[in-house]
Amino acid sequence: MPTLKWGILSTAKIGRTEVIPAIHRSSNGEVVAIASRNEQTAKEAAEELHIPRTFDSYEALLDDPEIDAVYIPLPNALHKEWVIKAAEKKKHVLCEKPVAVTNEELEEMITACEKNSVVFMEAFMYQFHPQHQKVKKLIHDGVIGDVAFMRASFSFYLEDRSNIRLNNDLGGGSMFDVGCYALHAIRNILEQEPVSVYASAHYHPELHVDTTMTGTLNFGNGIVTSFDSSFDCASRESYEVVGSKGSITVTSAFRPDTNEGMIGEIHVKTDEGTEVLEEAGDQYTLMAENFANAVLNNQALFYDITKIRNQMKVLDAVYESSKTGQVISL
Repeated sequence: MPTLKWGILSTAKIGRTEVIPAIHRSSNGEVVAIASRNEQTAKEAAEELHIPRTFDSYEALLDDPEIDAVYIPLPNALHKEWVIKAAEKKKHVLCEKPVAVTNEELEEMITACEKNSVVFMEAFMYQFHPQHQKVKKLIHDGVIGDVAFMRASFSFYLEDRSNIRLNNDLGGGSMFDVGCYALHAIRNILEQEPVSVYASAHYHPELHVDTTMTGTLNFGNGIVTSFDSSFDCASRESYEVVGSKGSITVTSAFRPDTNEGMIGEIHVKTDEGTEVLEEAGDQYTLMAENFANAVLNNQALFYDITKIRNQMKVLDAVYESSKTGQVISL
């Protein structure tokens, strides 16, 4: 079976702890190189993660003809530069979320990838866990009746205020870091796009990034939703869908991989009582395999360019609304 040869741009924690091990577990990919601007850091990561080659610059890795694709876990504000450079070197690109910080950036990245005929995907890994397909089926089967409301939350308390997630110049903020999952989950589960957005945020007075964001998405068909994200709240990662006959709550919506057996729980509440369903799945590996299949076998991406564009459009509107105090029509 052919395998996709991956290079990793940077030794960022998400790559070391989650994505690289997931590619190692995959049936159709292998990590063959990692790059860091610090040569020793690259060598230490390579030894730890059993990666055969290292580079002391991102450019050098992109120049390696044996590498088919790159995973980019760099800070948000650097995504555009390195996605475009990778595309120009004919490398397929899996880029960490949020893939861009503005619509304009995203369009430049898409143009570069299309011009160079490379596969491009944003790494929203959570959506590959089978619990979400189960939730969609329950909704489609009418288990909770007609959906009227959905809420999604993702937060954790970030004690270290020097953390890169709070660096405005690098695209920091709770919405970019974790709130984007809540937005994505609402659109993904409902399989619809909102018609308007309203958001309100607390912006740190010195750091100038949102440490808490909340808001609503209106779908114009009777469905109203709410989302929130924060670095000032305790850990929460859940969503709830409420219908005319019951509700569905997913308690480990975004990181079920941290649970024993990578199991996600779905709590279905109706007049007949509450039933807890379990779904297991390796979401990072499923993401890597879907991407590799798109490159190797020309199979469709589960998360295609249209969906990526729609996500960025809503994320842009959230920030615009939070800064202007206006309802933003989409």
